[in-house]
Order: sequence, then structure tokens, then C-alpha cells
Amino acid sequence: MAMTRSRAVRIDQHGGPEELKLVNVEVGEPGPGEIRIRHKAIGLNYIDIYQRAGVYKLPMPLQLGMEAAGIVEAVGEGVTHLKAGDRAAYASQPPGSYCEVRVMPAKCVCKLPDDISFDTGAAMMLKGLTVQYLLRRTQPQGGLQAGDHVLFHAAAGGVGLIACQWARAMGLQLIGTAGSDEKCALAKEHGAAFTINYAKEDFVARVREITGGQGVKVVYDSVGKDTFLKSLDCLRPFGLLANFGNASGKVEPLDIGLLAAKGSLYVSRPTLFTHIADRETTQAMADDLFELVSSGKVSIPIAQRFALADVAEAHRSLEARKTTGCTLLTL
Repeated sequence: MAMTRSRAVRIDQHGGPEELKLVNVEVGEPGPGEIRIRHKAIGLNYIDIYQRAGVYKLPMPLQLGMEAAGIVEAVGEGVTHLKAGDRAAYASQPPGSYCEVRVMPAKCVCKLPDDISFDTGAAMMLKGLTVQYLLRRTQPQGGLQAGDHVLFHAAAGGVGLIACQWARAMGLQLIGTAGSDEKCALAKEHGAAFTINYAKEDFVARVREITGGQGVKVVYDSVGKDTFLKSLDCLRPFGLLANFGNASGKVEPLDIGLLAAKGSLYVSRPTLFTHIADRETTQAMADDLFELVSSGKVSIPIAQRFALADVAEAHRSLEARKTTGCTLLTL
């Protein structure tokens, strides 16, 4: 079997950014249902931090990374939607995108439209598909209609800036929170109808003021521990809190009686990988994302680039909340 050499980022144990090691690996031929892809750009996501630190425990040694774009070099038996030479992008399990070349399952890899660059493809798949399943598939009772208010925490992050634009395209009144005036301005620039600097303002009181005391239909919360209980107080009766991340730590056990007391509320803990578990759904969600990006309704803001060898610095910046928009690892 012919082998290809590749640089890759690996950890041998959970821990801090210092555990990230650049190593040389050998990559073989794809098996049934697999492809071999040569990356052109790699996306960085907060889930990478969780996996490195051990919030999500995975077998060691572990090659990190969930998102990238590049050229398909070879396809295995049974793969019909891709061929060698195709431009492609993905958000996919298992981890392993922090590398030059990899063999991986083909089912979550999508052909990348010619009018979308590799950098944009690598930056948008995990974050863009996350916004797709949140705004399109994780909706409150009765759904979402133009004019409805929604609250989106961390609105100046990679997911948040895409969500601001997507919500605007849907006619929603997105209220975005962020930790500085600069980040609030960025969210507003990308389509947030209102912004709240939660370092200065009580976001519950401000949400009630914006909505005339009614509250929002849905809160999309990737912050977790620091915002969860207050997010419940932002909801109108029968509202939905979708907690899709834990940037500030895991949410503590919930007294389910609170949901009754606060208005027959709903709580969900969705994940992207449940939604993209099959090929057909993955493609349909990706087509929705590609259409919005190709039409210009959603732009993918790439604000930071780090060389693959500087991945530890990239992780430190992301953890310290020094980043905005999307971050790429370059090759």
C-alpha cells in the first residue's frame, strides 16, 4: 500500500495547549466508505478546546480538528458523491482535521461550490451547519416567524456572526450578547437587531425592555454555566432554551420544577453531529448553507489565521476570548 507523509497535530493526554504536538504521520489509501483528502485550510472551533482539555474525553493519542476544506485525492469503495480532484469541505467526526492529509469517512464530506473559496469552506462548515440546525431545526413551539425576537449569546464569535446574518435573512430580530462594546458593534454590523454588553448591562433586564416585557421565543446559548439560569428568565411562556455549548463550564443539574414556575419552558441540549448523522441530511443542510453564502446573504468573517505549527497559540487566543469571527489554521 502506498503511503503519504503528512504533518499533523496530536495530543497524547488531555491538558492545556502545551499538549499540542506537531508530528509526522503516514496516511494510507481510503477503505470502503472513505476518502483521502489533502487540506488547503483548517477550521478552529471551541469543541477542539473541549476535546483537548478533556471536557469531552476521547481515546489517546488524539489528532484534533473537526473542520477543513481541500482536494479529494482518492475515494474508497462505495463512495459515489465524490471523486478524485473534487473540491470539498466538511465538519465531521471522528476528529483529525489538524493535518495536511487524512483518510476519513466520506458521508459528511460535501462538494464545495466553485464560487466558495477553500478558506471560506474551512471556516464555515461546522459553524455554518451549527447555525443551520439551530435556526432552521431547533425552534420553539409554533416555530419562528419574521419579526420574532431571539436571544443569541456570544454573538461576535464564529457561530454568532453567522447567526446574526442568517437571522436577518429570516427576518428575525436577533438580540446578541457579547463581552465588550467592540464585539457588540461587530455583531450589530453583521445583522443583530440589538446588542447587549453583558459586562456592563443586566442582559435579562435589557431583553425584557427590548421585548416590551414579553421575553424572547428562544435563547441560543453556547456559554453554559454563566448564562444558563438567567437565559431562562429571558423567555416568554412556552419558550425554548437551546444550550449548545459550555464555554464558561458545564451547566449545573437543573431543578426541572423551574421550567414550570417560569412559564412551561422547554430546554434542549442539541449537538451538530446528531443532525448530520446521515448523508442525505448533511447534504440538505450544507445546500442551505451554500445557497446563503453564494447569494451573499451570509458572509463568513475570517478574523484570525495561524500556521499549523502555531496551533497552541491559536488555542490560547480562543480560550482567552481574544478572537472574533472565524479562525483558520493555514498550511
